[in-house]
Amino acid sequence: MSTPLLSIDVEPDAPLSAFPQLHGSSANVFIPSQRQHRRFTTTVPKEYVHRASVAEVLLTDWLRLDDSRFIASAQWPRAHSYFTSPCGLYYDSTLVAETIRQVGTLVSHAEYGVPLNSHFILNSLQYRCEPAQLEVLGAPAELSLSVTCSKLRRTGGQVAGVEVGIDILRDGRPMGSGLAKATMLRPEVYRRIRGGRLAPGPGTGMPLAEPVEPALVDRRYAPDVVLSPGDGPRRWLLRADRRHPVLFEHPGDHIPGMVLLEAARQVTRLLAPGSTAVAAESSFERYVEFDAPCLIEAEEHDSPDPAVRTVSVRAEQDGRTAFTTTITLAVPTA
Repeated sequence: MSTPLLSIDVEPDAPLSAFPQLHGSSANVFIPSQRQHRRFTTTVPKEYVHRASVAEVLLTDWLRLDDSRFIASAQWPRAHSYFTSPCGLYYDSTLVAETIRQVGTLVSHAEYGVPLNSHFILNSLQYRCEPAQLEVLGAPAELSLSVTCSKLRRTGGQVAGVEVGIDILRDGRPMGSGLAKATMLRPEVYRRIRGGRLAPGPGTGMPLAEPVEPALVDRRYAPDVVLSPGDGPRRWLLRADRRHPVLFEHPGDHIPGMVLLEAARQVTRLLAPGSTAVAAESSFERYVEFDAPCLIEAEEHDSPDPAVRTVSVRAEQDGRTAFTTTITLAVPTA
């Protein structure tokens, strides 16, 4: 069976009032002007965004507008332990993808009543972002999110699928947007699908191979690298170190989707040094298991614009495609 991969009344803060001018799929959001804004001092419950560590929770609050529209706020720390550049001057656009993922799980649990013990299957995720808005400034990045949920699918009275569209503002200016599609499985269904793979032991994974040089993928240390050299050009093996405190933030029975997104990001650094990912369209088609090699391969596409490059990345395990993404890169020109 081919199954997609798993890893998906409060007053709003002041920046949320800018949402009537949104440019994307949620441009018709209406924010009641009479609301009194307040400052957020905490994050949303970590269980709502499937995180074990409060430090990895990006969302700070949310507000329901109607049955399908919400607004939320998020904060990116100035020095995220993983998703900032080695020089500390820029956020990685992967944070956009993680913010979208967290919003989808938050709304599903808090507003649509999906039980916390449900298993989320991330089917697809796409995003775009403005590179200028990824700069790390003198304070944490305060984000305002407009959220529109559609294509709700219910099974047995419970939400079992959703499509979440998001527009993101930073200090009132467009930062990016995205769309995620997810499926939710009841525990008994997930157990039936996963069977004996639900609790992989610590020794069941592939031996850790030597990483590519960390500096080549904009990482400082070898444990942060998720690629090992492959058997040919534009071919690598996925390197999954389950001890990593961010990529494997909590135990799981398969490799998380965010690890595959990070592998694709590292591929783009190898092929286009100094580039910035400004858009990505990703599809999660199968679980990636710990106990078999996973091939990562890339293909570059022609572009008439020398400042733009497009790279497709595919993850293959046991001869079957598990993950694909196409990434658009902004490349510095001389």
